[in-house]
Amino acid sequence: QMPQVLVKLKKYPQGDKDFTEDVNCAFEFLLKLTPLLDKADQRCNCNCMSLLLQECSKQGLLSEANMTNLIDKRTADKENSPCLKSAENANIQPNPGLILRAEPTVTNILKTMDADHSKSPEGLLGVLGHMLSGKSLDLLLAAAAATGKLKSFARKFVKLNEFTKQITGEISKSGSVRALLFDISFLMLCHVAQTYGSEVILSESTPPGEVPFFETWMLTCMPEEGKILNPDHPCFRPDSTKVESLVALLNNSSEMKLVQMKWHEVCLSISAAILEILNAWENGVLTFESIQKITDNIKGKVCSMAVCAVAWLVAHVRMLGLDEREKSLQMIRQLATPLYGENTLQFYNERVVIMSSILEHMCADVLQQTATQIKFPSTGMDTIPYWNLLPPKKPIKEVLTNVFTKVLEKGWVDSRSIHIFDTLLHMGGVYWFCNNLVKELLKETRKEHTLRAVELLYAIFCLDMQQLTLTLLGHILPNLLTDSSKWHTLMDPPGKALAKLSVWCALSSYSSHNKGQASARQKKRHREDIEDYISLFPLDDTQPSKLMRLLSSNEEDSNILSSPNRSMSSSLSASQLHTVSMRDPLNRVLANLFLLISSILGAKTAGTHTQFVQWFMEECVECLEQGSRGSILQFMPFTVVSELVKVSTMSSPKIVLAITDLSLPLGRRVAAKAIAAL
Repeated sequence: QMPQVLVKLKKYPQGDKDFTEDVNCAFEFLLKLTPLLDKADQRCNCNCMSLLLQECSKQGLLSEANMTNLIDKRTADKENSPCLKSAENANIQPNPGLILRAEPTVTNILKTMDADHSKSPEGLLGVLGHMLSGKSLDLLLAAAAATGKLKSFARKFVKLNEFTKQITGEISKSGSVRALLFDISFLMLCHVAQTYGSEVILSESTPPGEVPFFETWMLTCMPEEGKILNPDHPCFRPDSTKVESLVALLNNSSEMKLVQMKWHEVCLSISAAILEILNAWENGVLTFESIQKITDNIKGKVCSMAVCAVAWLVAHVRMLGLDEREKSLQMIRQLATPLYGENTLQFYNERVVIMSSILEHMCADVLQQTATQIKFPSTGMDTIPYWNLLPPKKPIKEVLTNVFTKVLEKGWVDSRSIHIFDTLLHMGGVYWFCNNLVKELLKETRKEHTLRAVELLYAIFCLDMQQLTLTLLGHILPNLLTDSSKWHTLMDPPGKALAKLSVWCALSSYSSHNKGQASARQKKRHREDIEDYISLFPLDDTQPSKLMRLLSSNEEDSNILSSPNRSMSSSLSASQLHTVSMRDPLNRVLANLFLLISSILGAKTAGTHTQFVQWFMEECVECLEQGSRGSILQFMPFTVVSELVKVSTMSSPKIVLAITDLSLPLGRRVAAKAIAAL
């Protein structure tokens, strides 16, 4: 669609400028975004830039010479890209030409989906069956995405999934049609969520109590990248009577019944049923043959049941020890193997292909984590080029150290390394990831290496800046600053580099946080972390925070840091006068960090930790001078100003004015007093 837009732009008066040169210049800029173009080429299994340039040349938007030059540059760049180059890669994604031809079909399907489903469910089932065959589904989804109709497409399937809740006066044939409509719509929605992101499916505004079943299940029960599920969450523990009847049905029936079945309730109950079945198997109540019969019942008619069961098993396996995982992984293997029998419902082979693709995505992380091999049937779907990046059986700390060392040598983070870091962050957790990378930074002793490491770590932390900043400022820095045995690690240059990284992360998180620019990963997190940070960092007058108790626990030298019984007025900051919400984890962590800084500056003994605080404040001032005024320093207690001006490098009126909130009368008084004392 871009060439058509450029043709329209060309019609506007350009003055003396040559429009084709402008287009050429724009493409030169686009060529610099190599990782973006590599990703696009992987998704589309073609050289997107080359196709686009040829189309622009046909429309007279680029000269032949410029087009050839740009294509040659992109071809040279592509040689270093991490895409799969084997013949197996030939079927990854539909060809762009096919997508264009599929666009009218999308419009027709949307019209069909608008009809009253109750009048002709069999006709609708026929349309859906054709969508599932071969590569049709990916082709149609790509066409819907290209024309901006994907959200509408997904919403129609959410409505269809809701329609299948109607079971009044159902007979045998209509029962199987309804089961198929539920199953196909559920599988399609899972596939859309995994391919294009769950945001595509979520409705803009749904009144509480009217949230569709699939949305509820997807948000609470579906494993996604960057979302760790709790297998004991209430969403996995429905009504016990429904669970008992489902276990009995799976264990005693030769096959699943279809008439009058409430499939949305079955999908919500299957996780608790699987837990009961697993416990029975582990305690010798059920044999392996019984487990095979049960898993055959789960996957034999309605593939959605297998998807919901594996979603819970993936969360469950994460919580188990190495020696406890065998039966859970065996059950995943059983559920992922299709049932090749005659007594399956219509379009079973087509539905199994999508089910296998969904399960493969769901299990990727946990299989890599447990070094387990499960052979999924060949789906013909998009393979994930960065899977199996981590060498099996190799400790993840060793992998992290090796990759960071290579990145530091090169001086930039390539696309493959980013994927490895992302996998390690997801696998090891935020604290483990942040703590080990900070240790790598503190090992560096050459100034140029530490500065390069700071820039690289800042780039890597963008994988989840908000959570990594909370960990860095709320856990790692306080531990380093309050443990005298670690103070030697904070010497220059690594200590100064860590101060710089801390300020960059704090300012970046605070500014994006206040603009509401939460990442997709951050939006998916549950709000339990608010309560975690409130209990970890209480800021009221009655209960000293964990951090302040930590300060007072150094019995060997009680003078190292100031007494915890200092009056709370000494912690008064501009943020309290501006009534900034302290329910927010980032605000709490910043307030506590500045309380710690205040304590260190007021202590009778100085050391490398005092020098670290000085570097931290200097970096804050430098960044503020670059236009970040009025951000994180509002959490600094006013008493810090008088302590800071005693430090030679900070004793100037300019610095006093930079770190004090002059919009407040108290801020102006504090600044005046500090300047008078210089």
